[in-house]
Amino acid sequence: MQRKVKLTCHNVWKLYGAHADSLLSGTDNPSDAELIQTNTIGAVRDANLEISEGEIYVIMGLSGSGKSTLVRCLSRLIEPTAGKIAFDGEDLLAMSPAQLIDLRRKKIGMVFQNFALLPHLTVLQNVSFPLDIQGVDRPTREARAREMIATVGLEGRENYFPNQLSGGQQQRVGIARSLVGDPELWFLDEPFSALDPLIRREMQDEFLRLQSLLKKTIVFITHDFDEAIRLADRIAVMKDGRIEQIATPEQLILHPASDYVAEFTQHIAREKVLSLRSIATPDMSGTQFAGDLDGALKVAEAADIIEAADAPFRVLNEDGAPIGQVSANLVIDVLIGRTHR
Repeated sequence: MQRKVKLTCHNVWKLYGAHADSLLSGTDNPSDAELIQTNTIGAVRDANLEISEGEIYVIMGLSGSGKSTLVRCLSRLIEPTAGKIAFDGEDLLAMSPAQLIDLRRKKIGMVFQNFALLPHLTVLQNVSFPLDIQGVDRPTREARAREMIATVGLEGRENYFPNQLSGGQQQRVGIARSLVGDPELWFLDEPFSALDPLIRREMQDEFLRLQSLLKKTIVFITHDFDEAIRLADRIAVMKDGRIEQIATPEQLILHPASDYVAEFTQHIAREKVLSLRSIATPDMSGTQFAGDLDGALKVAEAADIIEAADAPFRVLNEDGAPIGQVSANLVIDVLIGRTHR
């Protein structure tokens, strides 16, 4: 079933410089040479994307690629120089300041790298703060805040202050605060990049657990490709303000659209990304099979059983129908990095 489109942007630009508006006033997009000649910075250049309801959509790139600027345009924290942005089909750029404030309070949650907790407030007060601003009565907002605190695993720490918490715990408070209003769209801008590697991994696990429960529409920003492929349904790779490619993690690895995208994927443990359905060969005639395997399984999850068998396995789709076969040789190709398809 095709999911509803939640957020779209078409031909979005964000230029900085004295000539920003005039450069986009004609019918043709400004060239790189024109931007250089006019001393104009193209922070976001002609961005187009559609984000579906319930999707984890990762926008990734190196520092200066434009990913955070694009997200700030999508949320109208900054104004795009040109383009169209729609939320549930409604023109976001046509909203009045009052409408935009109401939208952010009720339908959009945001988490940033800087936890931005209020140091003089307890965990309970920090998490309930957005509802306080909305005028929700104290018993109701505190009950909702306690529910979110328990959801992120901080039950029992309601009366702690931020300086009594670890970095990972502080980020959990920030996540709970962003979710307390039950937003439909959730923006996360490098939320885990300030954390130590072990805590970061734990927070990624927590993030996936929360998404399995809450089914939010998520726009997640990162410069870490390992993080992107672990979390994303789809990934938009940015470079110099432009979107280089939009694809699933598997598609990026199997079919990178440019040398730049290929550089990101070359050191990734492919067995953790590629599914059996992506490496299966369709020919199944005259073969004895060792058994059946779900095509959604990652190669790493099934490698041991496939390599130990004397015959290949049938690969099944989500309906239980066979779509191909996978053998030990195919698994070995993935494990040693031999080019596939």
